[in-house]
Amino acid sequence: MPLDHYVTLGRSGLRVSPFALGAMTFGEDPGGAGCGVEESEKILATYLDQGGNFIDTANFYTNGHSEKILGDFFAANPGRREHVVLASKFFTNLFPGDPNAGGAGRGSIIAQLDETLRRMRTDHLDLYWLHNWDRNTPIEETLRTLDDLVRAGKIRYIGFSNTPAWFTAQAQTTALLKGWTPLIALQVEYSLLARTVEGEVAPLALDQGMALVPWSPLKNGFLSGKYRRGAQVTDSARTAFVGGPSEEEFTVIDAVDAVAGELGTTSAAVSLAWLRARQGTVVPILGARRVDHLEKNLAALEVTLTPEHLRRLDEVSAPDLNWGVGKTRATRYTRFSVPRSAVSYGSARGY
Repeated sequence: MPLDHYVTLGRSGLRVSPFALGAMTFGEDPGGAGCGVEESEKILATYLDQGGNFIDTANFYTNGHSEKILGDFFAANPGRREHVVLASKFFTNLFPGDPNAGGAGRGSIIAQLDETLRRMRTDHLDLYWLHNWDRNTPIEETLRTLDDLVRAGKIRYIGFSNTPAWFTAQAQTTALLKGWTPLIALQVEYSLLARTVEGEVAPLALDQGMALVPWSPLKNGFLSGKYRRGAQVTDSARTAFVGGPSEEEFTVIDAVDAVAGELGTTSAAVSLAWLRARQGTVVPILGARRVDHLEKNLAALEVTLTPEHLRRLDEVSAPDLNWGVGKTRATRYTRFSVPRSAVSYGSARGY
């Protein structure tokens, strides 16, 4: 399956590649965990040249540098912007000290979008995500503002990221009843090491015709193939922040590695192919700090898992979704299967 084998994103007419390119790593500010402008542009060009058309970022990634790199690239390559689905997110407080400069209120959304459009040097976004649940703003205000922006032509479609299922259902119902723009996609943490989304969010998305767009599909690189029992990983920029896999996670990692060996491919390709095989429309986000990272992940386009492979992977990674029922597997898996968004809606996210 090539990158230009497009799928419709949820219940919409928006056609996107089977894998999105995540631009969280574009730019080196702050922390130095990303990549410079030159490498970012090489990654972007490689993805586009292979037929990719879905690019995801956020207004606070590398303090806005990610958006600027994208804007500068498309400005320097006339004609390419019109064939790309550009997505960004809002929620960041643009002016520390101003309580109305962040979140999902009307003024904040409009101000954040204006800044994003300026950095990205475009007059519209194809998809605009609410980055986190804003507990202080009525959902009607957020949705009405987004609908106004759709009608004004500044955004085309909307989606939510890291929001609880009940809140997402409330928002979708409100939008449909009032004739406002509905959600077409949900961005969630989802991988073989993070499956609690299957409890409520994934069934909701399937019922409402919303695509799932998983972030961190390789779980901080744990499913990339570089992590082995007893081996030290020294080439990962994220190790200092997230540590290494637990024993329970290594059980899943070992199973993925075994399937990869049988198919003559990589653990990353198997992990991504597993996501693509889930029910409904699932479009994982690929992040990369080097071109070869992207190329290795794109190998998943050529991987087809057999029913037996899927069964084995499903069983070894299955979470116990009956939280709080004794110290069973629910306790074992909670450490690595509960999305960070369920713990802290303002936490940083990784691809």
